[in-house]
Amino acid sequence: MESVTDVKILRLAKMLEGDGGVALVSHLRPDGDALGSLAAAASYLDAVLGKEVTVLVDDDVPQGLGFILDGISCSSDCSALDSCSLVLALDINSLDRTGRFEQALRECGAQKVLIDHHQNTAVEEFDLVFSSVEVSSACELEYRVLKALENGSLERIPLKSLTALMCGMTTDTNNFANSVWPSTLQMASELLAAGVDRDGIIDRIFNSCRENRVRAVSYLLSNKLVIDGKFAFVVVNEEDRRRFGLRDGELEGMVNIPLSIAGVRLSATFTEDDGFYRVSLRSKKDVSAIRFARQFFHGGGHEQAAGGRIHIPGDLRDKNEIQAYVTGLAARFLQENPA
Repeated sequence: MESVTDVKILRLAKMLEGDGGVALVSHLRPDGDALGSLAAAASYLDAVLGKEVTVLVDDDVPQGLGFILDGISCSSDCSALDSCSLVLALDINSLDRTGRFEQALRECGAQKVLIDHHQNTAVEEFDLVFSSVEVSSACELEYRVLKALENGSLERIPLKSLTALMCGMTTDTNNFANSVWPSTLQMASELLAAGVDRDGIIDRIFNSCRENRVRAVSYLLSNKLVIDGKFAFVVVNEEDRRRFGLRDGELEGMVNIPLSIAGVRLSATFTEDDGFYRVSLRSKKDVSAIRFARQFFHGGGHEQAAGGRIHIPGDLRDKNEIQAYVTGLAARFLQENPA
C-alpha cells in the first residue's frame, strides 16, 4: 500500500501551516538513519518553511556520525514541547522508543506525525502516519514526503537536508548491502544529480574511525567470534570496552562481517551494559532476524536487521552464562525455522 498519498501530504501541509513550533524526535541511541531523518527535517522546516524547530536528542551521538547534525541545535529539555504545535517522530514505530521523552510526548497536546519504516506501527499514537517496510530507511520515506511537499521538485530542499537523507539511507543499508529497493537506487541517483557529495559521505562514515575501533574489531573477531553451525556471535564485555576505550556506536557494522562466512546465516553481537546485554542481529534472507529478536530478546526491527536486550537478572541469572544461553536459543530457533 502506498504510504505517501496526496491526501496525506495535503494533511501534513495543513499541519505545517499552523502557528507554533515543531519538535523532532527519534529513538534512543540514535543511529545514522535517526540522525539523518532529524537533520533533514530540521533543515527543511527552518530554511523552507521558516518554522521554529526543536530537535530532541537525549543520548550521546556516535562520534563517527556527529557530523550529520553539524549546525543543528539539539536539546534534551522536554519543556520545549510546551511551545510546539506539531511533533514529528522519525525512525520509530512507537513513542515507547523515545526513552525519557516518552511521557512528555504522550502528555503533549500537539499533533503528532510519524515517518517510519519498522513493522508493528502504533498508529493509534499519531494523528498522521507515513509508514512502509518496503523502503531502505526512514530517510528514504522522508525523502518521498519532502519531495511530495515540494510537488516532486528538489529545487527548494536544502542541500543539507538532501545530504542528511543520503547519510541515513547509506548507513541503514550498510552502503547498499542490505534492504535495497528499486526506489532506494532511484533516490540515490536523484540525490547525486542534485549535488550531494556521496564520496564525502562515505569518507566521513566509513573511513574516519579511530584506531581503537580497528584494533577492537580485529581483536574481537580473532579471539571472541564463536561459530556454531549457521550461527555466529561475539560477546563484548565491559573489560573489552575498557581495554580499547570504546565509545557508544564504535562497533557498529561489526555484526555484518561474520555473514561473509560460507554457511553462516545468522550473526549477533551481545554488548554488556548496565544490567543487560544489548543485542544486535543480522541475517541472510532465508532467516528472520526480527523473529529471533522478538521471540527471545524483547526486540524488533527488520527482517534481516534487528535488535533487543537480554536482562540480567531476568532472562539470564549470571552474565557468565551468556555463551551457553544464546547458543541454545539460536539452535532452537534455527531448528524451528529452517531455511
